[in-house]
Amino acid sequence: MSKPLFFGLAIACIATSVAAQPRPSTVAMSCNQAAGLVASRGAIVLGTGGYTYDRFVAHRGFCLITEMTEPAWVPTRDTRQCFVGYRCKEAEPWSDR
Repeated sequence: MSKPLFFGLAIACIATSVAAQPRPSTVAMSCNQAAGLVASRGAIVLGTGGYTYDRFVAHRGFCLITEMTEPAWVPTRDTRQCFVGYRCKEAEPWSDR
C-alpha cells in the first residue's frame, strides 16, 4: 500500500470516528451536570431523550443578532424539569429584543 493512500485512509477513519460520537444526553446527567455543561461550553447540542435534541446556550451572545433567548428546561436523571440555560429563537418583529 502506498504511503499517500495509507494516510488518506487513516485520516478518513479518524474523521468518521469523530463524527460518529454520540451527543451528551441530559437524561443521563444530574441537573447540575447538564446546567454546568451548558455554562462551561457556552453553546452545546444536547440530547433530551430518545431521538430529540436541541442547542442550548449560556446567554444571548451565543445567538444570532436577529435572535433572542428563551429559558430552556429539560429532563435530567434527577428531575423532570431542569433549567439548563437558554434556547435561541428568532425575535418577533415587533419586540424590543
